[in-house]
Parts: sequence; structure tokens; C-alpha cells
Amino acid sequence: MRTEALMIQTLCVPCACRCRYCLLSWDGRPVGVPWERSCRLAERLIPEARQARPGLNVSFSFGYSMEHPALREALRFLRRIGSPQAGFLQCDGMRQRDEAECAALASLLREEGVRAVNFTFYGLPAYHDRFAGRAGDFALLLRMLEAAANAGLDTSAGIPLNDENIDQADELIRILQQAGCGRLSLFIPHEEGRGAFLAPHRLREGDLDRLFPENRPLINRDLYRAEAAWLREPPPKAERRALLLSLTPNVIDRYEVSSAEDLIQELERLDDVYENAFPPFEELAKLYGDPDGDRLYRFRDLHRRYQRLFAQEHRLHLYDVTDERQSGSRRY
Repeated sequence: MRTEALMIQTLCVPCACRCRYCLLSWDGRPVGVPWERSCRLAERLIPEARQARPGLNVSFSFGYSMEHPALREALRFLRRIGSPQAGFLQCDGMRQRDEAECAALASLLREEGVRAVNFTFYGLPAYHDRFAGRAGDFALLLRMLEAAANAGLDTSAGIPLNDENIDQADELIRILQQAGCGRLSLFIPHEEGRGAFLAPHRLREGDLDRLFPENRPLINRDLYRAEAAWLREPPPKAERRALLLSLTPNVIDRYEVSSAEDLIQELERLDDVYENAFPPFEELAKLYGDPDGDRLYRFRDLHRRYQRLFAQEHRLHLYDVTDERQSGSRRY
């Protein structure tokens, strides 16, 4: 197993939304340590990690949203330490802004070297606002999208599809294209965090026929396939992994006196223990797979679904390396 990336994160910035499928299960209480303390540790660990593991992709990020109270200074710090996040801003969950304030934010981003911004739209305005848990969120994102496009930033947007919103997708795509969105993609939501509540609404393969033919290519069918298709032809076994070091109060004191290499090895051990607790995908598929299943999954999500069922059946109590609120890993 080859370790290719290490992301250091601090979840210290609140989010203004309460999205139904929030990967981080945002509940209004940040789990990260304060920004200044996180920066001091990241500033030490990043060069250490790069020296200990030449070629390792190391980065530093913050969340739950990118509405940092000192955004200009935060972007400058990310750029100074060489984190790729300095060039990209996810605009979901930011505070309400009028048209002039959106234009000012877009100008700030361009001045600070941000090249690209991304948005997530859950459907047409009424549905989107309910899904995001905030009135006026759709209108805000559309204002910010137009401001970013006018400022010359690269803009992209994703639309998570389920059986509730798929009939809104064609009109939504038209609206976003008219607003100047540079790149659009459709995707199938995960079932992690609060996403588990969307499981009953997961699309079936035939549902894609409800999209206009010209919009169907916006979903990557190599990435999102029916369960039956994954069972017939699973991808090669994962050989690479990315590590996540989450700076939370229960670990920060220990992290501050640990070397980067020691922390990397700790994360690698956690990953190995977790993955070795489960049979291979092919065995899990025999236990839990539906050879006629037509619901659409990304392979990682289907594999994780089977692992979760196995853990429940065998009453496994494992440190969950897939919980992105805490330190962990991803294999691919």
C-alpha cells in the first residue's frame, strides 16, 4: 500500500447551512482546534513531512466552510506554506451577501491568487433551500456564481442527484449555464455522515432516462455505476491511500510533540487495522451484494456500505478511519 497524500485539517470555521447529507455532520459545534494553533502546527509538520517522505503530496485546509473571518490572511498563509487549497474556494455554507458584497469577495479572491471556485446546487430554489437548511441559500449561491464569473474566476458546480430532485436537474442546468457557470457535473451522493439518511432516495439506473439526452453525459458513468455492474466487474484492488490528520482537542497536545513521520506511521497503522478487519470486496459482495441491483454507486461508497453491514453483523468496534471529522485515511 503506497501512501501518496497527507492532508492536515482543522474544522474550526462554522458553516451557515445544515445540509441533509453533510459529510461532516455539522451541528453548530466545530470539532477543530483554533486557527492560530492549527497554523503553528501545520507550519512545522508540512516541511517535516515533505522531507521525511519525498514526493508525498502534503496540504493544509480548514472547514466546515471557507467563511474564514480573516479570509485574505488565511489564503496568504495557505499560499506561503504551499498548500493547493490556496488556489481553490468551495463557496457552500458562506454567510449571506448582497450583489455588491459578492462582487467584493470575488475581487478579493482574484487578488489573492484564487483561480477556481465551486458551488453545490441541490435543486431549484425551494428544494435547494430546504436541503441546505437555509432560506435564501440558492439565491446567494447564484449571486456568488455570477460575481465569480464576472471576475474571471474559473467556476464549476455540482448537482447531487436523488429520486427527489432529478426532475429539477434539466431546468437547474439551464439556469446555471445562463449564469455563466464554466463546468457542470452531476453526481450521486455518498451515504457517509448525514448522507446515510438519503439511502432510500438513491437513484436507479433507469432514472437517468428522465434527464434530457444532452445532459446525461454530465454524470461520469465510469465513476457511477449500478451495483450489479460493480459486482460483475469490480475495479482493481486499491494500491494507494491518502491520509487525513484532523486537529481536534483530544489529540492536539500529542500531535504538537510528535514528528511528522511518527504521525504518518500512526495513520498508516490505523488504516491497516481498519482494512484488515474486513474480508476482500468479492467476499463482502457475496454476503451483501444484489446481483440485480440497479441503484447507482461510486465504488468506494458501495464497498463502504458492505463493510458497514459486515461490521454491524459481526459487532466490530473499530476506529472509523472513514469519518472525516477525525484523523483517518482513504484507499483508492
